[in-house]
Amino acid sequence: MSGDWDVVVVGAGSSGCALAARLADAGRRVLLLEAGADHARPADFPADLRDAATLGATVPGHPANWSFSTELVPGLRAPLPRGRVVGGSSAVNGGYFVRATPADHAGWAAAGNDLWSLAATLPAWRRLEDDRQYGDRPGHGAGGPVPVSRPGGGSPLTAALAAAAAELGVPDQPDKNAGGPPGWGPLPLSVDGGLRVNAAMAYLSPRRGSPLLAVRGRVRVRRVLVEGGRAVGVDTDAGPVRAAEVVLAAGAVGSPHLLLLSGIGPAAHLRAHGVAVAVDAPGVGADLSDHPLVYLPWVPVDGLPEGDWPLPLHSVLHATSSDSPVPGDLEVLPWLRPWGRVVPGGGGDDRTLSVAAGLYREESRGRLSLASADPAAAPRIAHGYLATPADRRRLREAVRLADALLRTRALAPLVAGRPGPDDDVFADDAALDGWVRANLTTAVHLTGGARMGPDGDPGAVVDQHLRVRGLDGLRVADTSVLPEVPTRGPAATAVMVGERAAELMLG
Repeated sequence: MSGDWDVVVVGAGSSGCALAARLADAGRRVLLLEAGADHARPADFPADLRDAATLGATVPGHPANWSFSTELVPGLRAPLPRGRVVGGSSAVNGGYFVRATPADHAGWAAAGNDLWSLAATLPAWRRLEDDRQYGDRPGHGAGGPVPVSRPGGGSPLTAALAAAAAELGVPDQPDKNAGGPPGWGPLPLSVDGGLRVNAAMAYLSPRRGSPLLAVRGRVRVRRVLVEGGRAVGVDTDAGPVRAAEVVLAAGAVGSPHLLLLSGIGPAAHLRAHGVAVAVDAPGVGADLSDHPLVYLPWVPVDGLPEGDWPLPLHSVLHATSSDSPVPGDLEVLPWLRPWGRVVPGGGGDDRTLSVAAGLYREESRGRLSLASADPAAAPRIAHGYLATPADRRRLREAVRLADALLRTRALAPLVAGRPGPDDDVFADDAALDGWVRANLTTAVHLTGGARMGPDGDPGAVVDQHLRVRGLDGLRVADTSVLPEVPTRGPAATAVMVGERAAELMLG
């Protein structure tokens, strides 16, 4: 790993791959470090990482999974899978590829980050995508590295779900990436012919052999090296690496954790773990946000044809809760395959289907902190879900909307059973809150922990150029910098952050 590097990027996930590739394209000498395995070509990835129909790598213990865990609410823990392989979480996820909404961008800009408005980021959005349906339309892109396609075909179930949404008065939303009013529509996917196209396939594979870009897998970064108030490289389990600039792109768990290990964080917390304080930054590890989720199970009738769409996701419903500050804060996502088939080894059966009901704009915030100064020790993560009455009320609305979808006339001929809560639970707010808490999980859409903000914001870790305050030569470029989780899954936004970071670094 020795060399004269302009930039060392830590983390070859969705943001890191895009950033490293664009910097190398512009003539920067870039070293990209990844803790997991490196696979140079799409065909080199293991079969379970290529197959978009399964999520086997999300099972704890899989070699491509960091296998973190989190406390969702006091006393309730859950797995928190994150990708540990080139491509990061884009190599293990469901392929969901929906842009952050205009309201999300407006909120980031209103918080003092005008460089992240929709107008400012639209060139990055367009550049990253190859939209197979709408690439020739304003605001979309064609020919970019990430294929974006919407499901075709279908089955009796997908047709019935569309009719059920219409029966509830939900409007059609044929393009989830157009920024229009929320409704029912096909889910944009980063999938091409059944292949899960991760960020390493999209950005790194075409540039293998470039003299300006070196990718090193199975290298664990232990901390940032700081000399005289400047980041000068990183310490790894394979030895130190020096560079003119360091960028952490290790994700919403990895980047805040590395900042803390490097002495950048709340001073009292660092001292309590014996870490020398380089920068007293109270916001490191704070302001985590995610999407709380519950699954409503149901059993289809025997012999239901699966049709000609082989993937577990097809269409999604977005709606607005009764008192939401932004449109489309609720998501109802039907899964078309039983968990036993989608997640082999994950404990699900081979018959029960489910509908995910999620709150996609939460008030509650979580925190990431050190469990130990040992870089090999996982950090403590607490999501802090459902801490406010508004969050509990809005998630109830999402669950009741999912229940209403399953009770429609359109779906009635296909539903053989409902093992979920009884009618009296749905009729009582307190009872439903209790059922939600007992069945709560996470969408694994974690953001924050090193959020951006203007001068004078005591919780901001980076400025809107993504430069870490109080230290020269160090930036963070991944979803940990977002002031608030997007009201859609953040996979597409993570790629955009890498593209936009490259623009800002290159001036």
